[in-house]
Amino acid sequence: MKVTLIGGSGFVGTRLLGLLKVSAQYDLRNLDLRQSHFFPEITTISDVREQSLMDEGLQGADCVVLLAAQHRDDVSPVSLYYDTNVGGVETTLRAMEKNGVKRIIFFSSVAVYGLNKSNPDENHEKDPFNHYGKSKWKAEQTLQKWYETHLDWNIDIIRPTVIFGERNRGNVYNLLRQIAGGRFVMVGKGDNKKSMAYVGNVVSFVQFMIDNVTTGYNVYNYVDKPDFTMNELVSHVSQVLKKHIPTTHFPYWIGITGGYCFDILAFVMRKKLAVSSVRVKKFCATTEFDATKVLASGFKAPYTLGEGLARTLEFEFVSSRTDDIIFKTE
Repeated sequence: MKVTLIGGSGFVGTRLLGLLKVSAQYDLRNLDLRQSHFFPEITTISDVREQSLMDEGLQGADCVVLLAAQHRDDVSPVSLYYDTNVGGVETTLRAMEKNGVKRIIFFSSVAVYGLNKSNPDENHEKDPFNHYGKSKWKAEQTLQKWYETHLDWNIDIIRPTVIFGERNRGNVYNLLRQIAGGRFVMVGKGDNKKSMAYVGNVVSFVQFMIDNVTTGYNVYNYVDKPDFTMNELVSHVSQVLKKHIPTTHFPYWIGITGGYCFDILAFVMRKKLAVSSVRVKKFCATTEFDATKVLASGFKAPYTLGEGLARTLEFEFVSSRTDDIIFKTE
């Protein structure tokens, strides 16, 4: 099967290529703005926003995995979210039609639901609160509308929660580093649950979909269950690293006030800072999502959430590194 990744040089794409490359049943290709650290031999420099490049890049493909996205909290100008996340879907669909490709797996996000929702499933009302979530929802609507006139296509959408793992430099890594380093401050009571997804499980689910979910229009939340509360997460890190990790709880109003102060400071300094009001809101929010549909699909995750965290902690904070390759996300 000829599988073409768009945006496969990043964190998730690199792990997916590594998993699929083990099997001889896949003929792999990667289209990305950046060269791949690990798979340059199958990577072509391209741009999902450029129609001619997508037309050429998708020649001969059987299945497309669309990962390319603007996802950081601080992208400027905000039009870049829509140019890539929505416009990229439009150019990809046109290129697929031109090349007779009828299967696409699209990475969306649980950000389409918004903050502090009560364990939303795939049919929950959409209420994105930032441009990333809004652009991902608009991209999904583009795919829905396309499918209405292309019923013989297979369109699959994955809405992962926050993805973590080895080499990732996003919010989960920053949190684990703070906890492991004894610099962690708990804002709020710590009983808010955090749905998370280990990258090794996410890419295994993509492979499962490539092999087994081959018809229709399908949407899946991806979460590794059961969810940890913030207090449970800190306790797990303590157990894995075999060290006592003290925590100090600060009321939410103090944390959010500090976040707004950092927003002002970042504006004055014209500099991106590690702390912001948006990140404080995300930290204190309950981000619990329903994963019943994935669990009922027949997919078996190769790792538990605790095992994924342990593998990440071991790689990042215990074992010696042989290289300095990392992937910066949110």
